Amino acid sequence: MIQEIYNSNLFILIVSLLLICSILAVQFSVKVNAPSLLFFILFGMIAGSDILGIINFSNPEIAQLVGMMALVIILFDGGMQTQWKTIRPVAAPAISLATVGVLLTSALVGVAAYFLFDLNWAEAFLMGALVGSTDAAAVFAMLAGKNISNRLEATLEGESGANDPMAVFLTTALISVVNQEGTGLLEFIGQFILQMGGGLLIGLLIGKIASKSLYRIKLSSSGLYPLLAISFAYLAYSIGSLLNASGLLAVYVTALVIGNSQLKQRSPILRFNEGFSWIAQIGLFVILGLFVAPSDVFSFSIMVKGLFLSLILMFIARPVAAFLSVTGMKFKFKEKLFLSWSGLRGAVPIVLALFPLLADLENSALYFNIVFFVVLTSTLIQGTTIPKVASKLGLVSTPNTNPIYTMDLLSVGKTELEVAEYQITEHSNATDKKIKDLHLPETVNITLILREGNTVPPSGSLTLKTGDTLYMLLQDDEMKAVEEIFEAEEK
Repeated sequence: MIQEIYNSNLFILIVSLLLICSILAVQFSVKVNAPSLLFFILFGMIAGSDILGIINFSNPEIAQLVGMMALVIILFDGGMQTQWKTIRPVAAPAISLATVGVLLTSALVGVAAYFLFDLNWAEAFLMGALVGSTDAAAVFAMLAGKNISNRLEATLEGESGANDPMAVFLTTALISVVNQEGTGLLEFIGQFILQMGGGLLIGLLIGKIASKSLYRIKLSSSGLYPLLAISFAYLAYSIGSLLNASGLLAVYVTALVIGNSQLKQRSPILRFNEGFSWIAQIGLFVILGLFVAPSDVFSFSIMVKGLFLSLILMFIARPVAAFLSVTGMKFKFKEKLFLSWSGLRGAVPIVLALFPLLADLENSALYFNIVFFVVLTSTLIQGTTIPKVASKLGLVSTPNTNPIYTMDLLSVGKTELEVAEYQITEHSNATDKKIKDLHLPETVNITLILREGNTVPPSGSLTLKTGDTLYMLLQDDEMKAVEEIFEAEEK
């Protein structure tokens, strides 16, 4: 008994140290302009059986379970923060990239895999499907605070949120083909319609129920609202999966519906989701790092062939797929180039690479090792250069003046007011205007203005300047109206 308690306490100590190191690594990654997932995976690999041997983990079932649960959280957080007015104008290119783009990428990578590896055509296309989709966690993290052109940012976010279901569908369908389970073309198309259509409908239904519940139900603590919201996300995923629909698509649609509905406790939900999403990302990548065997992934054969496949993916497959997917959608050549370079791979391909292991396919170890190496190279090469590429192409836009931060004024049940923080940018509609000329809702009160580190008393005759930070008291249902007054015009 004493030994068991000691072992459990030691495990908790190791987990806490990994968590602390991962959080510190996030700040370090920002300074060196490197995706934080690289550090999370590295910590897992170092702690794993191949190097220090602190934690021995080799269970693909648990890895897949943790992976899917983490993806639900990540997709839900991304969907909740996506504004419909932003995503609606780019719905067509985002959906095209998430469907046609994934198919084309998978096919082209599959052809390359056929000639690089000792695989038949079905196995080669399965390899392509595993790396065919971009990753929501990687894309959301990469775009955060980078001021990429609004249209491109919305397109990439929409694509990354919608293409995970497509990748899961292709992977499971091709595993059936490899196992010679007789999936015909008509059956393949029928399954696609059922999964995507079912996921969409379930997401809309659960999203409507969730948004109304979150608005109408009176809970005793504001901390319960985020738990209720995330519970609806898992409900959408589980119902979708049990009904043979796309659970991940159901989650993303549910999040979109909730995030664009009137909520009384929006700020605690968003803050909780952000923190929970970070825990999910850290846990997911650390566990994937623990699961992988570095001696296998970094063998000479895997590195050489994996590098070839990565280069084909980055410089041929993704660009061809991106250019063809947005043909006729009024994207400039330089915007298509940026879309081509922003196809980051991350957790989703690695989690999908666990599927062949669970299906006990002949080349399952090869799939996992190659996919893992492709994700690492994609993250190292593309993830570290995306901001520079955007700047070189002239695609960095003026940041919007959406609320930087909001918080509840008092405990739940006493008031519905929130404190919202806005920053005036060069191209904001409010720049060089007097407060009285903004025509703010009568119930919105500007309580404090910061200018160059000093407080400025708010008055109707005060002219707002670039760089001013405003603090306001307002209700959640007034947020959108205020955003429209302050938002920046994209240049």
